Amino acid sequence: MVIPSTSRFAGRMNPALRKEGGNFKVTDVMKQASACATRSGVPPEARISRLRRGGNWRRDGKMERIRENFFEQDPVTCARGLIGCHFVWHGCVGRIVETEAYDAVGDAACHTWFRPSARTFVEAGRAGDAYVYMNYGVHWLFNVLVKGGPRSGFVLFRAVEPVSGIELMRGRRQGVKDPLLGAGPGRLTRAFGIDGAAHGRGFLTTTGCGILRGAAVDCVAGPRIGISRAAELPWRFGDPSSPSLSRRF
Repeated sequence: MVIPSTSRFAGRMNPALRKEGGNFKVTDVMKQASACATRSGVPPEARISRLRRGGNWRRDGKMERIRENFFEQDPVTCARGLIGCHFVWHGCVGRIVETEAYDAVGDAACHTWFRPSARTFVEAGRAGDAYVYMNYGVHWLFNVLVKGGPRSGFVLFRAVEPVSGIELMRGRRQGVKDPLLGAGPGRLTRAFGIDGAAHGRGFLTTTGCGILRGAAVDCVAGPRIGISRAAELPWRFGDPSSPSLSRRF
């Protein structure tokens, strides 16, 4: 099933991001585009033109951040809408290519079904806060709290396509091919250096962190994976063209 999404940032390059009033200056991105183009042999003006066509630019030349009100919708809408956005975390940037939605009420796969601490987190937390937990004592998993709309719950970041900070990611996941550095929720957190210290953080407007809006991308939906309950719900979303999916749709 193909679902139109409202988020994509088409330039797959290494943007030098600078916070200015919660957004990022396009001039910095253009400088980096020129540098990337020089290394790759692509004319800088062609690279920049591609960014202008595909990116979500404001008239004042800034790339827009996603803010807390985005996560005041329902989890399914948020999970679908994040496909194609860029996840920024302390020197690493990845294009979000796979997510899953979890509903705080009636969803047997959601932590709120069996963890009182998760229910408390939903009640006390703010929309857009990071919900990070250790999965089976092995991997940290990164989620964002959805709250304030018709339904509350979480969006799990399942996979990102590396864009910037790739050397940092390689150092944390040595011997792994670049497209697979963030191809899975546990791989993603290891590549980005995310652990339990991020739990509860309001990261969306923090310097060096956040999510950047993008242009439209068609995404697909399918059953969630890696769970044993309510797996039939088609609440896993992704970009089928990405080489960085945790599993093909």
